[in-house]
Amino acid sequence: MIDKITMHKKFWKGQGPSLILIPPSHAALYDLTGYTQRFRDPQSMWKTEIRRAKAVIGWPTDGIPTVRPNLGVITIPAMAGLPFRTPENSMPWPGNPLPIEDIRAAKIKDLNDSEVFRLAADFYKIHMEGSEKQIAAYLPDTQGIFDIAHLLYGDEIFYCLLNTEHGNWFDELMEISLNLYIRVTNALKTIMKEDSETMIHGHGTEQGVYFPRSGVRISEDTATLLSPEMIEQLIIPSIKKCSQPFGGAFLHFCGVHPTLFDQFTALPEITAIDLGNPEKYDTIRLLRRCSETGTVLYSRIAEEPGENWKDYIYRIGSLTASTGARVILRPMVFPESKEECKEMLDFWHNLTS
Repeated sequence: MIDKITMHKKFWKGQGPSLILIPPSHAALYDLTGYTQRFRDPQSMWKTEIRRAKAVIGWPTDGIPTVRPNLGVITIPAMAGLPFRTPENSMPWPGNPLPIEDIRAAKIKDLNDSEVFRLAADFYKIHMEGSEKQIAAYLPDTQGIFDIAHLLYGDEIFYCLLNTEHGNWFDELMEISLNLYIRVTNALKTIMKEDSETMIHGHGTEQGVYFPRSGVRISEDTATLLSPEMIEQLIIPSIKKCSQPFGGAFLHFCGVHPTLFDQFTALPEITAIDLGNPEKYDTIRLLRRCSETGTVLYSRIAEEPGENWKDYIYRIGSLTASTGARVILRPMVFPESKEECKEMLDFWHNLTS
């Protein structure tokens, strides 16, 4: 792990090749078999995540083997009291939104009273007391401030934006969500003994990246439903506020919103960005924008029809080099054998050095 962290530090300084996280298999992103029982059993959750991460040890990739308590998008909202369910073969689903008085009560809620907080804390304690020192733990899915507010209050949040009768409730809701995000993140990073302004993050996968000046990940999927003007007025300030205590942030969003990509990459607080639907974007435009702003594209990048892994790596590696972008690639096309994956790793490094 130390060698990988050293390599990643150089990458963030602009030294050496771009990084590539080659998966050890073509397995599904999440193993949902028995997930309903595993959700409430930190030991079982840890064993499953460790099994996935062990496959990365010794594998030809730039990624660090990683684990997290895989608790889904309800992680922080559930700590505020949001009901949820865990159906078979599915990640957790949020229940009915909370009344305003219950959301306000979250400001003074003791995190230790939350089942989901205890599940996460127990997971990290199990990992820290274990012998898997080559595998790093990382934060669960904490979402972003607007996403948390949306989960807590439901679709009524959009009426808040349009109806002045709601008064200052939207601003208050965002402040409550911000407070929750910072409190939960600080509490879990303390348990993990992770510095506030650094992290290793696996972004839902079994291999991650060391961030020397970004201590959190933000996911703002709901923001794709807003206009650029509303994003600038309502979302950007919350991103600045939640990332500043942690030195910066790695940001993700799903959906198609090119202007949102431009707005997020313009923020100095955002050191890296991931797209949930890269196939909907022009790859050259993404790389040029990241090069212009100094933002790292830590993302999957869509393949073209009929591409094999060599064609795929040559195309993206060449574009990365020609645009001057810095990339952490999660490849969509990759071989199955360890020998070919080593060839792929070397090919990528040579193209992007």
